[in-house]
Amino acid sequence: QVQLVESGGGLVQTGGSLRLSCAASGRTFSTLNMGWFRQAPGKEREFVAAISWSGGSTVYASSVKGRFTISRNNAENAVYLQMNSLKPEDTAVYYCAADLYRPYNTVVHSSAGEYEYWGQGTQVTVSS
Repeated sequence: QVQLVESGGGLVQTGGSLRLSCAASGRTFSTLNMGWFRQAPGKEREFVAAISWSGGSTVYASSVKGRFTISRNNAENAVYLQMNSLKPEDTAVYYCAADLYRPYNTVVHSSAGEYEYWGQGTQVTVSS
């Protein structure tokens, strides 16, 4: 099992930056692919970025590519999302998720259905 706790959200102006963190408990974290998703009011949850268990592979949604960077530190059981050049349309609750049942997975998924364990989310609000 793994527990996920997101932090780092807040209110920022357009063009600003935030760094989200996801702290994970559990011995298996370093074997799991991890993802970040977001959900805006009235919209479905959407993929943002994902990273392989080793950190060697990353995938981004086209809407954030070039602005957001996902990274991880397995020694600290954490995954991060650095968000730069933020836009009002980035406003959402951001969730981290674990591909829990496929350790050492060679495929980094962008579909929410492939992630079995989710944190509670952290709110990001970008003002115009």
